[in-house]
Amino acid sequence: MGKSHLDSPSVAEPDTGEAPQGENGAGRGERLFALGLFHMIERLLLVVIVAMTLLAVAFEIIAIYRLGTILLADILLMFLYLEVIGMVAVYYARRNSVFVYPIFIAITAVGRLVVLQGKEMAPENILIEAAAILLLSLSALVIIWAIGKQGAQ
Repeated sequence: MGKSHLDSPSVAEPDTGEAPQGENGAGRGERLFALGLFHMIERLLLVVIVAMTLLAVAFEIIAIYRLGTILLADILLMFLYLEVIGMVAVYYARRNSVFVYPIFIAITAVGRLVVLQGKEMAPENILIEAAAILLLSLSALVIIWAIGKQGAQ
């Protein structure tokens, strides 16, 4: 497939008085500006997410200090915070595997529910949550497999 006129700025275009436009009607400059703006917004939101996560970690540590004891719920919550920060780090490093991290966070969150509420929960609810963990795990495996297959091509 050949290059379009948008890929090569040196190709002379007939002067029609209008800027060259792509399939969506936006000129190349407008598209580049919009993509740059969206990229900056995306990065800003990622920084906000990390800042909010670190603030939540600080609040949790203060609450643990005030309570004077560390509970299993506190440790599991810290793992959730850690996974959110890890997800942002992976997003910066390689975008293709970022889709797996929310699934890992969901698995950890559901596992946390099972561990913390397991004794008081009805057995069928534990079974439903275990099935949710299995479904999420299978989803993660399919995504990882698809990413690996795409990388091999």
